[in-house]
Amino acid sequence: MGFSCFGSFLQCKDNRETQVQGLELATNNVTLFSYNSLRSATGHFHPSNKIGGGGFGVVYKGVLRDGRSVAVKCLSAESKQGTRELLTEINMISNTRHPNLVQLIGCCVEGGNRILVYEYLENNSLASALLGSKGKCVPLDWPKRAAICLGTASGLAFLHEDAEPPIVHRDIKASNVLIDENLHPKI
Repeated sequence: MGFSCFGSFLQCKDNRETQVQGLELATNNVTLFSYNSLRSATGHFHPSNKIGGGGFGVVYKGVLRDGRSVAVKCLSAESKQGTRELLTEINMISNTRHPNLVQLIGCCVEGGNRILVYEYLENNSLASALLGSKGKCVPLDWPKRAAICLGTASGLAFLHEDAEPPIVHRDIKASNVLIDENLHPKI
């Protein structure tokens, strides 16, 4: 009995070390945030800071201690994605850079919390810019609309053809195309 308990202890220790090594690998190009720092940045995940949501979870606007605005994506607790899959996704996203892709800044994998931190884009989504309320609607003339289409196509072409390994987006729609302050699109 002592041997089996000792063996189980070693197995648990090895799994924990593997998770820590995986976390270090995945967060090599991004900042690792504590849950408390992100809770503070979002005003305790206050509903007034909610900027989006869906089956994946809820997105909040946050302001980091250095004054930088960020989008804090809290992944749903119902998600079947495990820590290993999340770390793989973080590693892949953090190594993929293009002017028309939203940049991953950091993450939080603490306790049961799975949070991704992205750059904040001032004009929200293309759907909001085109169809939002008067306060959220952004006037877009035809040249700006064409530039948004071309930028979105450029980002998709990069993901599908030039990224290593290639990435298939699978959910391209106006609500997943974000617009920065200069009206440049980012997927």
